[in-house]
Amino acid sequence: MRILVTGAAGMVGSHLTELLLARGDTVVGLDNLSTGRAANVAHLEGEPGFLLIEGDITDAAALHGIGPIDAVCQLASPASPADFATMPSEILRAGSIGVLNTLDLARSCNARYLLASTSEVYGEPLVHPQPETYLGNVSTTGPRACYDESKRFAEAAVSTYARSFGVDTAIVRIFNTYGPRMRINDGRVVSNFVVQALLGHPLTVQGDGSQTRSFCFVEDQARGLAAMLDSAEPGPINIGNPCEMTVLQLAQRILNLSGSNATIEFRPLPQDDPTQRRPDITAADERLGWGPTTGLDEGLERTIAYFRRQLIA
Repeated sequence: MRILVTGAAGMVGSHLTELLLARGDTVVGLDNLSTGRAANVAHLEGEPGFLLIEGDITDAAALHGIGPIDAVCQLASPASPADFATMPSEILRAGSIGVLNTLDLARSCNARYLLASTSEVYGEPLVHPQPETYLGNVSTTGPRACYDESKRFAEAAVSTYARSFGVDTAIVRIFNTYGPRMRINDGRVVSNFVVQALLGHPLTVQGDGSQTRSFCFVEDQARGLAAMLDSAEPGPINIGNPCEMTVLQLAQRILNLSGSNATIEFRPLPQDDPTQRRPDITAADERLGWGPTTGLDEGLERTIAYFRRQLIA
């Protein structure tokens, strides 16, 4: 297939691009490089069938020269809690104008459209673990709303284009992905803890650390996205690792694996920070034949090794 991957220079986008190229697809990557890094796909330069274009999905003109495509993988959006305070309008525009622009492109090309949505659509969940049928408990006015609501709007847009215009669409909900090619200043808990541990700085645990998360290694995440793309499923389908742990347990695990003597420092819990996260991945297993295969220790060791190289460079 000839596939447009938006956000191709991001962590997840670059791994998905790599996977698609390895299996023989042609990939046009589009990224405005606001949070993605060209270095994430530099090793793919010169690969047959790969082209990276610097452009923004909120600018319809950036999509005009893409040409015929068989599929769109829409991953373009700042996605870190650190971005919610510094790039809120960019997040809102990516999830609304950008999604509508890329949906129009898929419609004009009769292409399959894959939306990378998020577990954040569940908000502060009152159901645990979270199945796709759960409608969520989300604040529309809090500091996370720019991201949460942009993804909820995006899901509504995708579903509307499927119903009204017959676009072949798919929605996946991503849970807490981590791994190589995360930004050093990403602001997500895994990268924060790993960088702090390697530098010998205190690991800053928000609240008392009892909040839980379920961490999925990026290569597993990319496989899940590709499986959804190849299926006829519309979704939404959760793609994540159901191995749940507290944030404090994660901090201690990273200290052990990195060999760091850093301490743990507790900070106030941010407003609207979810207290628990664990995906129900029954649908992914039954409909896609997908499940995570990378254990947490292996994934963290590979992530720690990546950040060691980045900090030395």
